[in-house]
Amino acid sequence: MDLAFVESPVQLLNVLEWAHAPALAAIPAQPGPGSAPTAAGRAGDLTVVVLSPTDPMSRGQLRRMAELARDEGITVRWQEARGGADAVVRTVRALGPVLRRAERIVIGDPFSRYVQLLLALVGTRRLTVVDDGTATMEFVAQLTRGERLVRWHRRGRRGPRELLLAPVSAAARRRLTPSRCRAVELFTAMPVEEAPDGITVTPNRFRWTRSRFGPPLLTRGADLVGTSLVETGVVDLDRYLDAVASLAGAHGATRYFAHRRERADKLHRLAAATGLEIVRPDLPLELIARRGPVGRTVLSFPSTVVHTLPLALAGTGVTVAVCDIAPEWLKDTASPRAQGFLAGVTGTARHVRRLSAPV
Repeated sequence: MDLAFVESPVQLLNVLEWAHAPALAAIPAQPGPGSAPTAAGRAGDLTVVVLSPTDPMSRGQLRRMAELARDEGITVRWQEARGGADAVVRTVRALGPVLRRAERIVIGDPFSRYVQLLLALVGTRRLTVVDDGTATMEFVAQLTRGERLVRWHRRGRRGPRELLLAPVSAAARRRLTPSRCRAVELFTAMPVEEAPDGITVTPNRFRWTRSRFGPPLLTRGADLVGTSLVETGVVDLDRYLDAVASLAGAHGATRYFAHRRERADKLHRLAAATGLEIVRPDLPLELIARRGPVGRTVLSFPSTVVHTLPLALAGTGVTVAVCDIAPEWLKDTASPRAQGFLAGVTGTARHVRRLSAPV
């Protein structure tokens, strides 16, 4: 049995893509024990455990994604995993039997402390990591350099909680490192130029998405994709609002697809300042765009979608354009690595049009 842990709608989408990916897509970075994935059609032997978050937008999208997964023959368990130490203990106890039976573990966020704790409890010989956005790029880089696992926007911040959980993180990192007795696969739409020895890299081409949705009806205008860089403390709010207004005016954008973590007060200010229609998607944007209608041009700041939308919308005539983040937009408290990381997200994107940051 394959057992997947997901905490976000995009993770569940990528687990669905992995379950339906053809085996021949695998490209070993270096030969490793049992590194080749099983044959296509793994859905019937897959159980997905949703470690449910607390925010309503994520929960709503996850509910919809869970319905799609069940329609594909995948078993889905919804686990109310938040709410303090008692919830963690209940979750671990409830998952004990399936953890012991699992032959492969599939995870979407190697930086998640919850997932790291669960990884520390299993000894499975096969492990697959699917995308959780651009964090995959940082995960590969840190694993290659032998560094501790830290999200890029929190780099250098190590408080009491981080110190307390350091042993769990270190144990998870060992689980995520290939060895003679453990095969690790990375299923990704992100560019991986140099994977750690022994990891099998399997490209995610969004075949399932393209086979189930679309092609979309194209509208005359442009659509703009929102980002949570303000909410994560990277970009200044006023700078961001100005940039959105400038982009929308220059490219004739009429709709703004909000990130599920964007705050309501920020979106109200944005709508008032720009006149954009704010859309709160009920599914990951790759599915929304593929289902349509969608603008002939999709504008985005550096984010996951500049890598995934060109794949999901291949052959539809949609142009994906990415706008750089200017250094002066960053907050003083942003991670020192923020500018370099965001530039890397943009610079490695394929099949997109590059836009300079608005002045």
